[in-house]
Amino acid sequence: MGLVVIIVKVIFFKKSTVLALCIVIASILIITLLRSPVIVGASGTKRLLPIYCVSKEEKVASLSFDAAWGNEDTSLLIDILGRYEVKATFFVVGDWVTKYPESVKELSDAGHEIMNHSNKHKHMPQLSRDDIVSDIKACNENIEKITGVRPTLFRPPYGDYDNKLISAVQSIGMYTIQWDVDSLDWKDLSAAEIQKRVLERVKPGSIVLFHNAALHTPEALPGIIESLQADGYSLVPISELIYTGDYRLDHEGRQFPIDNTADN
Repeated sequence: MGLVVIIVKVIFFKKSTVLALCIVIASILIITLLRSPVIVGASGTKRLLPIYCVSKEEKVASLSFDAAWGNEDTSLLIDILGRYEVKATFFVVGDWVTKYPESVKELSDAGHEIMNHSNKHKHMPQLSRDDIVSDIKACNENIEKITGVRPTLFRPPYGDYDNKLISAVQSIGMYTIQWDVDSLDWKDLSAAEIQKRVLERVKPGSIVLFHNAALHTPEALPGIIESLQADGYSLVPISELIYTGDYRLDHEGRQFPIDNTADN
């Protein structure tokens, strides 16, 4: 009888030990997997982002305008920006460049940046990678023929992007740019509403989105610029705002510089 009890105890002890060991191993595996940088999400693919804004300590921001359709107020926008000595960034569609080459030259002669907003204003993620590159290059060529400067920044139509688009833009040495302050001027908001939206949202490193041919933007713009300048803001083109060396983006698309001097 005593021998049977001993055998039962030994078997129970072995089973308990094996079970405990399995639990420990499983726990280690789970912790390791959760900490692994390879696992980025359910798809296992890292999400690529455009630049929405820039991390800055000083009060500096950028005004940007998308030009895709009309041309009613381009000269007026140039006059207003010139009055306050502000240089802005205009993202233009290739077809718009073909239709209004004199306005592109006028913008460039006034010192504003002329950057790429696609050639045909399509939903770019719906295109193949090769077609994306071809479309962007065609717009670059249209702009460069008039300004003599090849664009380095790209803003996707409709703000529509995916990893394929971001990667394609990077492959031709360009930066994809979004915005963190949307004026919503395309909704025909009143000048007062546009001013309120922008001034409540601007912070150091912001990129503000406007549109040419928007109904009340020329009326809203002077008050916005005057308020920001009175608050100590410098308004610069986007190429002067972003970091073009080594950088990283946080989950909101805010750009930070990477300091490699510590490694030297």
